[in-house]
Amino acid sequence: MNIEIKKSRKPVKYTDAIKLMETRLLDISEKYSKELIWILEHDHIYTGGTSYHKDEILDKSIRVFETNRGGKITYHGPGQLICYFVIDLKKRNRDIRKFISLIEKTIIDTLKHYKIDTFADKKNIGIWYKNKSQIKKVGAIGVRVSKWIAYHGFSININNDLKKYKVIIPCGIRNKGITNLSEIKKQNYRSLGDKIIENFILNLKN
Repeated sequence: MNIEIKKSRKPVKYTDAIKLMETRLLDISEKYSKELIWILEHDHIYTGGTSYHKDEILDKSIRVFETNRGGKITYHGPGQLICYFVIDLKKRNRDIRKFISLIEKTIIDTLKHYKIDTFADKKNIGIWYKNKSQIKKVGAIGVRVSKWIAYHGFSININNDLKKYKVIIPCGIRNKGITNLSEIKKQNYRSLGDKIIENFILNLKN
């Protein structure tokens, strides 16, 4: 499978990441370049997708970067794994719904490796963890499709600062919380990015 794998060690500026993906999308469209899977981290930033509303900002002093991905408002920052991609759906039956399911499966399969059971929810996109009666989001998904090429990606909370979510209504969902892997189970997540890449490529082949 002709996919470039990119892993950034230092935090990547959000706008730089978007520019790189949009350039790659055009190159793939013109058949100049390979598809891309990119593991990285962002510095502190709040982003609002195409369906977010201003009333989801609880603290009006924060700056929200409006972006063209699908979804609502979320937070990115240190301790959160980001997986961006630029994937050609023309090679995959132009099936957006199936591709979203593939992303969900990739995250769920990966977290199973760490003995953490999570699930997807058709009504509330993302990956969720249930502890007793509490359901909390641990993975967020935001995708855009242009020229039948999917880009942007998903994030998994590892040990990020959960207090940062208190000034917004994350993903526009008011009745559920946010968690991270360290809160669920303290263990070594250093190889999480590699495991995500491994499962993502495996699922793309199926």
